[in-house]
Amino acid sequence: MGFLDGQRAVVVGAGSGIGAAAAAHLASAGAVVACLDRDVDSAGAVASAIGGTAYDADVTDSESMTAAFAQACAEFGDQVHVVVNSAGITGPLGAQTHEVDLDEFDATYRVNLRGALVVSQLAARHMLPYGYGRIVHVASIAGKEGNPGMVAYSATKAGLIGLVKSQGKEYAESGVTVNAVAPAVIATDFVTAQPADVVKFMTDKIPMRRMGSVDEVAALIGFIASPACSFTTGFTFDATGGRATY
Repeated sequence: MGFLDGQRAVVVGAGSGIGAAAAAHLASAGAVVACLDRDVDSAGAVASAIGGTAYDADVTDSESMTAAFAQACAEFGDQVHVVVNSAGITGPLGAQTHEVDLDEFDATYRVNLRGALVVSQLAARHMLPYGYGRIVHVASIAGKEGNPGMVAYSATKAGLIGLVKSQGKEYAESGVTVNAVAPAVIATDFVTAQPADVVKFMTDKIPMRRMGSVDEVAALIGFIASPACSFTTGFTFDATGGRATY
């Protein structure tokens, strides 16, 4: 028996990294998983491996997200219990605030924060009538502490943490919880694509002196998405190897 037996989950950004690991972990716990990603081929590979279904969806396009979410719900034929949002981009790197291109900042905002709002709205509108749901966003330690040279990423992830706090309180009596995880450096293509000095700078801040794994973050997401996580909402869980103890 898995702790999510009989439940249905939607994972946004399921094509790679933490999203792919989360989709696999939820499936291993018994959930039927819909994998949403703008890279539908990658999402399809993940879905095929876990017995799920893939949908083409871009968080920067609310019509695309609405259609994909509706298709997933129709495929399930019933309640969606879990929605995990792992869509994110780093945005401009290595530039100080006065050097940041506004178009690049706007693009980062549209994925990391506006996209998260779109996902939250779709999830809440579906879950509230059922009186139950688990919404989990992937934020970042950068949203808590700020990383130099990553002002767009840090600011939008901080905004995401604020969104989670607000939404968690709004729905606190509804049976729908809204939480986030804040990873530090996790061994994904998303991280290894960054300059080596940036990765070293961030890893050196971790007391455990190593990067985390996607499976470690996925396990934490699995708990937050479970019925057992019933008295926590509006909270951002640490996944930083001891870097953030608040």
